[in-house]
Amino acid sequence: MKFLKPLFVFLILNFGALGLGILLMGNGPTSDWYTSMNQAPWTPPNWLFGIAWTFIMLCFSFYMTFLYLKHPTNKVIALFIFQFVLNVAWNFIFFNQHLIAFGLLTLIALTFVITAFLVTYFRLLKAYSLLIVPYFIWIYIATTLNLYILINN
Repeated sequence: MKFLKPLFVFLILNFGALGLGILLMGNGPTSDWYTSMNQAPWTPPNWLFGIAWTFIMLCFSFYMTFLYLKHPTNKVIALFIFQFVLNVAWNFIFFNQHLIAFGLLTLIALTFVITAFLVTYFRLLKAYSLLIVPYFIWIYIATTLNLYILINN
């Protein structure tokens, strides 16, 4: 029960962030604005985003549960909140407001936060650190996609 309660909380928060992000992006990925852009050749198909984010947030919820149970500090919570805000904000900034450069800066900041989690708590979590790797890889890819759009449009 000690593990399940924080896991449940992180699942609600992380999937809530996904829902909020979807709400704030409007019709973003299917909008004329986005579909008419010159996009990177490695841009995944739209259907893959939902699958990827579901897997990422499931893994990240387990990661955060292990981390919080081993190291329940204000720093951990602050990093999580910062990650939450950046993750949700990017959808609004990029898809809703069409601020490509600011979206890129948001993703770069999010990449730094995810990297901070990975590097700072690797020794503490050891193999459990693998649970944040999908998030790190996906955010890195998203950053390259955003950069490509900025440069080529």
